[in-house]
Amino acid sequence: MLIVDKYLRTIKNNTQENMLNKKSILILLFIFFTSGYSFAQLQLNGAGATFPAVIYTKWFDEYKKLTGVQFNYQVIGSGGGIRQVLEGTVDFGATDGPMSDKQLLEVKDKRGTEVLHIPTVIGAVVISYNIPGVGKGLKLTGQVLADIFLGKIYYWNDIEIQKINPGINLPASAILVAHRSDGSGTTYIFTDYLSKVSKEWQIKVGTGKAVNWPVGLGGKGNDGVAGFIKQTEGSIGYIELAFAVHNNINYAFMKNKNGYFIEPSFKSVTAATGEILNNMPADLRVSITDADGKDSYPISGFTWLLVYKNMKNEEKANALVDFLYWAMDKGQSYTTDLYYSPLPNKIIKMCRNKINTITANGKKIK
Repeated sequence: MLIVDKYLRTIKNNTQENMLNKKSILILLFIFFTSGYSFAQLQLNGAGATFPAVIYTKWFDEYKKLTGVQFNYQVIGSGGGIRQVLEGTVDFGATDGPMSDKQLLEVKDKRGTEVLHIPTVIGAVVISYNIPGVGKGLKLTGQVLADIFLGKIYYWNDIEIQKINPGINLPASAILVAHRSDGSGTTYIFTDYLSKVSKEWQIKVGTGKAVNWPVGLGGKGNDGVAGFIKQTEGSIGYIELAFAVHNNINYAFMKNKNGYFIEPSFKSVTAATGEILNNMPADLRVSITDADGKDSYPISGFTWLLVYKNMKNEEKANALVDFLYWAMDKGQSYTTDLYYSPLPNKIIKMCRNKINTITANGKKIK
């Protein structure tokens, strides 16, 4: 801008002509572009999952400081993110529950390109509760949890809860169940887990981003469910770990596949990836709930960015690819401070290979 100001002063002091002629306008435009000045800041539009919202907010802010690229990310839930990818109204989507084969075929038919699933971080869905006098660390099993959400266990002092929590004074008060009201990847991870540990849940409810809940009240987004739990005594619900920590809400230790009660943490979430590392599918869509391993937290999951393999806007394609490479490198250093787990190196390598296939109008990104 100093170059431009100097040039304008020169024009103003020109004794021969005190007007911008055609030649001076061309020179001015040349200076604007060659000096790196941009008339409008580049903006990438995205929408989807609330599960990774805490770290995405951090990433987008840090990346803007570094490059000037602006991110407009709508936190509307995984279901909403997938819908917008299908409709082509965003540059990228975000989900904690992978798109189905049917959805992938639909987007290819509508948008004329494949959609890639790029894992970004790994997180924990925690079972949060508000029981007066009971702090963090209530123990729960998958079967007891399923029975609570099926409406079969409806008092906190039920014998099945007491058996696994000896010494804790559980009240004879009703259990108030909270769940998501919107299409949610957090719901997908949670119901995927319940379907693996409870045959009755699998038959009656099943796995999905949105299901027909037997009992409970719905809240929008992880923040909506967190708010309900925090304000309602006797409540229980499922939210991403970062939301529980930031809202100071207690959460349960879950019994895993190997019989150990595990606290959700970045270490126990990372442990849940051990089983899949040698069997990661090429499309990077995978479930890690109810994983083997004595240290594995059983309600863990990946979260993905949904990216068009062939983008139509070359400038946005270059910016998004650069961001994805940054997320696989520097971005991973922000994970544990925000209560997520970084991707294992083997999966980062697979992600880089996938990012390398993204094109702009059929041409490879340079």
